[in-house]
Amino acid sequence: MRWLRWGGLAVGLVVAWALPRVLYPPVALDILCWALFAVSVDLLLGYLGLLSFGHAAFWGTSAYTAGLLAARAGAPFPVAALAGAFAAALLALPIGYLAVRRTGIYFAMVTLAFAQMIYYLANQWDGLTGGENGLQGIPQKLPGVDLTDPFVLYYAVLPAVLLGLAVAWRIVHSPFGRVVAAIRDNPARARALGYPADRYRVVVFTVSAFLSGLGGGLYAINHGFASLQEVYWTTSGKVVVMTVLGGIGTLWGSLTGAFAIVRLEDWLSTSGFEQVDVVTGGVFIVVVLLFRRGIWGTVAGLLQPRSDDSPQPSGGSLADGDPEPEPDPGPAVEPGLEPQAVAPAPLRPSPRGGAGGGPAR
Repeated sequence: MRWLRWGGLAVGLVVAWALPRVLYPPVALDILCWALFAVSVDLLLGYLGLLSFGHAAFWGTSAYTAGLLAARAGAPFPVAALAGAFAAALLALPIGYLAVRRTGIYFAMVTLAFAQMIYYLANQWDGLTGGENGLQGIPQKLPGVDLTDPFVLYYAVLPAVLLGLAVAWRIVHSPFGRVVAAIRDNPARARALGYPADRYRVVVFTVSAFLSGLGGGLYAINHGFASLQEVYWTTSGKVVVMTVLGGIGTLWGSLTGAFAIVRLEDWLSTSGFEQVDVVTGGVFIVVVLLFRRGIWGTVAGLLQPRSDDSPQPSGGSLADGDPEPEPDPGPAVEPGLEPQAVAPAPLRPSPRGGAGGGPAR
């Protein structure tokens, strides 16, 4: 499987390089930003088992932070996007510390509540965020490079996105990632082995927020503005749909889901179709029903080779044509050590006239 992994990596790099030559470059850059956002959510959902409906808070916080630094301080876009990512990670520390004490739907509701607080703050703080009008006129600056050409902007942003994806991949395939998966599968046993489960959850939550913020900052710079939509709860729901659509627990699935949703929305909007959410929701339902492991998860499962001695899935029957299994002969016994038959002891007559083996009273 190593050759398949490296082959997929090479194909992915080629696709990332050729994407703006096939699609409109700003749309291709949107795919990159949303892909990084979906990967960050997959770190939390697929590898830690925590569903967050509040990641729009980190995406939007970074968008506003990067926009303010670029517009008012004249910071180059890499510095602005990186500062936005750190701002998102700083915001995630207290939220994660409080939220990881709960799991399941309770964790999702806690993160959603904090995200709505950030949305209310962004809406009321008109002097900083622009309120309902948003933060407009975010410049695209990089010393020595003219970023007015969308092709140049895409290839200038691509290394930052690839670096974020590399960080996510390294976390998943590290000893730290193995511990995170163990906490997801059996947190009680992980604690018994000496691993502080809540601390690991806070670290993963913070790293996920950092990657979300990196994508949000680059997204705001690409569009030149940051609006309340970036911190609204529907943004969190959209990225969760991307993650589930591609396949939970597969980083490639997050990339696939982001590409599918962004490309579908762009195609429907340019075609004049207004009910975009209806179509994307219908596609999501169909994929969930037909591909229970997501698009990438199902394809990867079909391509994974199976050995002959691997256990077969249960649920088969003799009517399917499988031969009836032979009975187990049991463990082998060395010659001369076979168990010998022992004749039963003769019954002694009972004093009462019956036959019994017990002592006479």
